[in-house]
Amino acid sequence: MTRMPDGVAREAVIDVSAIEHNVRHLAALTDAEVIAVVKADGYGHGAVRSARAALAGGAARLAVVDVREALELRDAGIDAPVLAWLHAPNSSFVDAAAARIELGISSFDQLTAAAAAASVDTPVDIHLKVETGLGRNGIAPSDYQTVFAEAARLERAGLIRVVGIFSHLSNTSLDDDRAALSRFTVAQAGAEAAGLRPRLRHIAASHAAISMPEARLGCVRLGISIYGLSPFEDRTSADLGLRPAMTLRGSVAAVRRVPAGHGVSYGYLHRTASESTLALISLGYADGVPRAASGAGPVAIGGHHYRVAGRIAMDQFVVDVGDAPVTVGDEAVLFGDPEAGAPSVTEWADAAGTINYEVVTRIGSRVPRREVRS
Repeated sequence: MTRMPDGVAREAVIDVSAIEHNVRHLAALTDAEVIAVVKADGYGHGAVRSARAALAGGAARLAVVDVREALELRDAGIDAPVLAWLHAPNSSFVDAAAARIELGISSFDQLTAAAAAASVDTPVDIHLKVETGLGRNGIAPSDYQTVFAEAARLERAGLIRVVGIFSHLSNTSLDDDRAALSRFTVAQAGAEAAGLRPRLRHIAASHAAISMPEARLGCVRLGISIYGLSPFEDRTSADLGLRPAMTLRGSVAAVRRVPAGHGVSYGYLHRTASESTLALISLGYADGVPRAASGAGPVAIGGHHYRVAGRIAMDQFVVDVGDAPVTVGDEAVLFGDPEAGAPSVTEWADAAGTINYEVVTRIGSRVPRREVRS
C-alpha cells in the first residue's frame, strides 16, 4: 500500500518530463512549428513550469489568452515569443509592447491600439485573428479588406509587424473544419493582396493538428495534448503516444467500519450494502473535484479501483472499500497515467458529464503542485 508523505493531505504531481515528451512527439508527428498553449495556468499544471517544459521539448513559441498571463511568463524570466489573443475592451498594449508580447488582433480598434503602443524603432509584433465560422472573436469577413489595408499601412510606417495570421476550428466535423480552412485561405489571400506577408499561419489546435494534416500549415497550436490528454472521444492518450502529466492524489484522512445500511455523506445517496469500511479522502469540490461526479468518480487505493460513495463535499469525499485493509495515511489516486494503473482524467470527465480539459484546469490553488521528472 502506497503511503502519502506525512503532513500532506492532497497534491497534484506534475511530471514535466511528460510535457517535454508530448511536445517532442507531436512536433515530430505534425512536422510543424509548435506554439505551446499555457493559458489558464498551464491548464492547471502551472504556466511557468509547463512553458519551460514545452520549450525544452522543442516548442518555438508560447500562447496564452491575455496580456496578464503573458507578463507572468516574462516575470519568471521566460524570453521565448509569447502570443496573447483575447483582450478587454479599450485595452492599452503599452506594457505588452515593452515586454515584447505578440498580440492577437481581432478588430480595427485593437490594431490601432497595438500601433499606438509602438516605441521608436520597435514595432509591435501582431497576429491577425480572422473569423472563419466559429462565431467568437476575430476580424469579420466584411472587415478583412479595411483591417488588412490598415495593417499594411502601419507595417510600412514601422509601427507594427504582422508575423502571423490565425483562426480557430470548431472540431464539429471534418466537413465543417474543411469549410473553415477554406475561409481561412480566402482571408490569407486577402492579407497578401493588401501587401502583408505573415510568416506564421495557424488554425489547427490539438484536435486538427493530430487528425487533419491539411490544417497544419507549418504551424500548430497545441494545448490539451501537450499535457498528455486526448482531444478525442474515441482515442486515449496511449493511443496517441502521449503521457498524462498530472497525477491528483489525496490522503486517506479517516477510516471507519460501519454496518450494513449505513448512510454516507450529504443526502445519503449511498448506503452500505453490507458491513463495510469507509475511507475519507481529503479532496473536495473546493479543490476542483467535480461534485457532479458524486457516486461515480473513480479512485485507486492500494492498486484497487473504487468509486466515490455518495456526495462529494467541499473538502472531502468517501470511498466504500468493502473489506480492503485501508489505513489512515494511505494514498488515494483520483487520476493520473492509466499506463501506471491510475484512473484517467477522462474517466472523471465522463463521470461528471464534462471534458478532460475542464477537470485538470479546475484543480484549485489549495492543491499544492509538486514538480517531478520521470
